[in-house]
Amino acid sequence: MTRADALQMGLLSAFWGISFLLIRLSVEVFPPAWVALGRSVFGALVLLAALLIGRHVLPPLRLWKPLLLVALLNNVIPWSFFAWGEQTTSSNIAAILNATTPLFSLLIGLGLRDAQLSGRVAAGVLLGLGGVALTVGGGVSGGHATLFGVALLLAASLGYACATAVAKRTLSGLNPVGLALSQLGLSALMLTPVALSGPQPGTITLTALGALLVLGVVGSGLAYLLYYGLLSRLSATQLTAVTYLLPVWGLFWGALAGEPVGLTSLLGVLVVLGGLLLINRPARTPKAAAA
Repeated sequence: MTRADALQMGLLSAFWGISFLLIRLSVEVFPPAWVALGRSVFGALVLLAALLIGRHVLPPLRLWKPLLLVALLNNVIPWSFFAWGEQTTSSNIAAILNATTPLFSLLIGLGLRDAQLSGRVAAGVLLGLGGVALTVGGGVSGGHATLFGVALLLAASLGYACATAVAKRTLSGLNPVGLALSQLGLSALMLTPVALSGPQPGTITLTALGALLVLGVVGSGLAYLLYYGLLSRLSATQLTAVTYLLPVWGLFWGALAGEPVGLTSLLGVLVVLGGLLLINRPARTPKAAAA
């Protein structure tokens, strides 16, 4: 990994990490479906510009069914649920719970027989789940989270994991910029009738509108470009470092915004990260016997 790649990974984690705070600021005015819709539209505009400038190609029309499913699981549901959940749960706890996505991915992989369960991996899963329990317990007891909000956030993380599993099986080898643009475009199409028929935004403030704009442009559009650029040069395992940094950035941005961080939640994030490190630690290969 080059120094430039490491810098871009840090930037990507910061972009995604601040998204949780931007969501909380957005939902003060915009209902959850509107937050997800705005994020999709603004992000799609960034990706459309990148597609035209870079002369990338869109996926073939015959793949519209898996594209629609991935857009639903990776954008429509998670982005709506994160906005909904953060109406009653602080952004730093949302960032910590988002770190459960690799745990869900592993469990899905085990169910599909795409992954193998070793003692080390099992210990990592249990450790990660224990960290989630600590985080939830600390947040609820401190008044910074509700069980309903936590359930929505965990469901959103599960959606990300399901989308990854579907994409790996049906959308591999496609142009990444075209794929991301298709996802956000389909997401916007699905969310538009939901947003228009549901609760409408309150009095628009510059803070909420600015947060939604930055969420779409930076947290979605630019973040996708950085992610797929790194993925073309690094392995998926190397990119898991971004997952480890997300809760740290979430706690940092939340603290800057004045959100309290309880000791139990801090301990919980350390336990979750410890579980992820244990899961992703390379297995030891036996040394060959000397001739």
